[in-house]
Amino acid sequence: MPEDDITHPIPDLTGYITEGQIVLSREMHQRALFPPIDVLPSLSRLMQKGIGEGHTRKDHRTIANTLYKYYARGRDLRRLEAIVGREGMTKDDTQMLDFADAFEREFIHQGDARRMMGETLDIGIALVERFKVGT
Repeated sequence: MPEDDITHPIPDLTGYITEGQIVLSREMHQRALFPPIDVLPSLSRLMQKGIGEGHTRKDHRTIANTLYKYYARGRDLRRLEAIVGREGMTKDDTQMLDFADAFEREFIHQGDARRMMGETLDIGIALVERFKVGT
């Protein structure tokens, strides 16, 4: 994409044609996270019909929503951390920062491993339990 702009007409329209898009991150690639998938701007309009009881697991949607919410909060807080530093942040905020790092390192990053869906969801549950905050 020109200058990594996902709003550029070509990637934007392609997402509509394919019913979704997977966005790769240069920053994650530089940090040796594989696959370097940037979860937040990636989307699938077909996911709703392919997860849950009868497809994957009954708890899939709940786990996905919680992971997305925590990761989005952690990513947003990285900007605040750059301004005020960790010392100027609450315990819950620093916990969400730590969650975002762990999510990238343990959930997104798979290296050469091939995980089954159930194992991946279990990793997500363990991350949420480890970093549960007053939300």
